[in-house]
Amino acid sequence: MKSTVNIGYVVFLSVVAALGGFLFGYDTAVISGTIAQVTSLFSLDSIQQGWFVGCALVGSIVGVLCAGVLSDKFGRKKTMILSAILFSISGIGCAISGNFHQLVLYRIIGGVGIGVVSIISPLYISEVSIPKYRGRLVSLYQLAVTVGFLGAYLVNYWLLQYSLDGAANLSHPALLKIFHTEAWRGMLGMESLPALLFFLVIFFIPESPRWLILKKKESPAQRILKRIYGNEKDAQFELNETRQASQSETKSEWRLILKPGIFKAVLIGVAIAILGQFMGVNAVLYYGPTIFESSGLSNGDSLFYQVLVGVVNMLTTVLAMTIIDKVGRKKLVYYGVSGMILTLFLIAFYFIQGKELGIPNVFLLVCFLLYIFFCAVSICAVIWVLLSEMYPIKVRGLAMSIAGFSLWVGTYLIGQLTPWMLENLTPAGTFILFAVMCVPYMLIIWKLVPETTGKSLEEIEKMWDK
Repeated sequence: MKSTVNIGYVVFLSVVAALGGFLFGYDTAVISGTIAQVTSLFSLDSIQQGWFVGCALVGSIVGVLCAGVLSDKFGRKKTMILSAILFSISGIGCAISGNFHQLVLYRIIGGVGIGVVSIISPLYISEVSIPKYRGRLVSLYQLAVTVGFLGAYLVNYWLLQYSLDGAANLSHPALLKIFHTEAWRGMLGMESLPALLFFLVIFFIPESPRWLILKKKESPAQRILKRIYGNEKDAQFELNETRQASQSETKSEWRLILKPGIFKAVLIGVAIAILGQFMGVNAVLYYGPTIFESSGLSNGDSLFYQVLVGVVNMLTTVLAMTIIDKVGRKKLVYYGVSGMILTLFLIAFYFIQGKELGIPNVFLLVCFLLYIFFCAVSICAVIWVLLSEMYPIKVRGLAMSIAGFSLWVGTYLIGQLTPWMLENLTPAGTFILFAVMCVPYMLIIWKLVPETTGKSLEEIEKMWDK
């Protein structure tokens, strides 16, 4: 791509859309610091505890099912605005919820926002990006997710300390309840602040030019493309390429999904999306403090360990962003998943023999941090890049919704089943299961997924047609 590309403008558009990833990460990870408090307050058993964690994931499943249809009908921008509204309602509602059922309802509303933004934000970034930088720009979304994770862990840790030290001096009854006696309310409620910011900044970005072309609105699409590419010639070339791709088929989206090449791509997306959830990363993100406590740490120490997990997750994602367009999607998966398998077995070994051999808790922490490193540099960085670029434009929203649906079904199952697995399979058996599930994931990437690095969205579409 020529040097006239307005990369600063493209980065701005990508950063705004990636703010949805921050909300995704915060809403997903904040639950880890509230489990013990909510379980104690409402006397939850292991199944109810799993439901408290998993209810937002039910909302996410609903969100991904709606996201593709909504974005294809109303546009990527309006759908992101909807997600920001849902996050705002969820954050405020959780902070003031009167009972467990209301809390679950507001968590589900936030989950719908997660599901919507998990599809639309990377999709938007992919459609405004240029091939040379698309991998790292879409990875901005994953970086924002990890920043959201870290933000949630820091807020959880800080609010817990504040509730024990200074919050008792608050005079207003509502503030005393939110920040002292029931600090989990503050943890969940803080989400409303970045949600409102996301809502405001979306109005400063244009609609996706590729969606506008698909809807026969070529004049505004050309203006946006000219601003992105910096000259009329390249803008017209991209417009013609997208128009040709969007007009190549007249069938309905569902009939196009069933075309042999596209159907294969959808099945592969579904497989890697759902398998990725059974490799342990969300079990660590949701239940990290619980797992650390099971090794003998106090609640405060376990939350601090979780902050370290968040720091490594974020910094490694920055590394992945810088190399994903150089190393390639597939090689990152090979290296990273191999490391995940090794560290998962080491974690299992610690729970089997660690206490008998006198191995200190720091060994478990190091293994967790290495596991997060290998995970963040590979499957976490690659999955949303692949899903956002591997489908033809006429079915991109729908196909991503199908893959996203399978991802959130897997995430829900992990959120719901992890307490049961830790109790019945033991922590060691749980992590051995996660290690075994890494193998089919790597085989699918090796045998069935083409390398997409450096190729335009239209070139990738032709690969599946072949």
